[in-house]
Amino acid sequence: MSKGLRSALQYAGMLAITALLLWLSLRGLNVGEGENKAQYIWRAWQGSDKTYLLAMLLVAYISHFLRAERWRMLLEATGNKVKLSTSFYSVMIGYMVNLAIPRGGEISRCYNLLKLEKTPVEVSFGTVVVERIVDVLCLLAVIAIAFLVEWDKLMMFISSLGIGSGESTAIPWWMYAGGVLGILFLLSLYQFRKNPALLKILRGFKTGLLSVFEMQHKWLFIFYSVAIWFLYFMMSYTVIMAFETTADLGFGAVLTLFALGAIAMAAPLPGGTGSYHTIVPLGLVVLYALPQADAIAFVFIFHAWQTLSMIMGGVVSLIISYTLVRWKTPPTK
Repeated sequence: MSKGLRSALQYAGMLAITALLLWLSLRGLNVGEGENKAQYIWRAWQGSDKTYLLAMLLVAYISHFLRAERWRMLLEATGNKVKLSTSFYSVMIGYMVNLAIPRGGEISRCYNLLKLEKTPVEVSFGTVVVERIVDVLCLLAVIAIAFLVEWDKLMMFISSLGIGSGESTAIPWWMYAGGVLGILFLLSLYQFRKNPALLKILRGFKTGLLSVFEMQHKWLFIFYSVAIWFLYFMMSYTVIMAFETTADLGFGAVLTLFALGAIAMAAPLPGGTGSYHTIVPLGLVVLYALPQADAIAFVFIFHAWQTLSMIMGGVVSLIISYTLVRWKTPPTK
């Protein structure tokens, strides 16, 4: 089987899983006689407080600017000075690409930065990996705080999923993953030693990966990382406040749903579509006794609103980036 065909089949399988999860979520949306599911969601949208939804957009774009500035700091530590504007355009394009190709945004934003600032892709990708490591640590911190605040409810939620029940002597999944990654790492090192071009890529990636240790303002980097995730939390808060059915859930509920949503969005599906639409409504129903129809409508609107903001920002950034590249490229004779 060719590599292209295998990739196409993998992508088709991913889309099939996404469609299945969306169908399962919508299946639980029971509406009254004379009204279909789309009309129910639209009615929920009409009843939302648009001031809070617009506030979510403002908070979202502030977080995107902070992420662009944090990335610029990492790139500067590698000796590649880039403008905040080009960093922001690249980040937004990456968000948009991720909506169609999971994890494809990481490569696309590095490629866009190459076009705009001539920053080597292998170096910028190394800095993106640093960002992802920091984000995983922040996510783990959010989950830990959520468990401290809502321990009883979250343990009940885990029990409802059947996780942790029974005894097993099987090797944990993370041991398998660690072993496989270790083997792949050793094989890749062997290949890099045989290929000078690949060795150059590895060196550039290493430079980007170690950029966090070369920064002059490490505490500012930490501040930006905490601020980004605080703004993510505020995005959840503003949207929850926008709906009458969720506005009274309280701080603990916002924190718990934010943690569940972050985990769902980390799934290798386009923009977290499907995983977000199944995990978060389940949390609302099981933990806070929200009617299932209201929970599903809320999540579909929240995710759609967030996705629309990323598409708008990505399209504008793509147009600006394309224009800037055309200006910098001398006309051919």
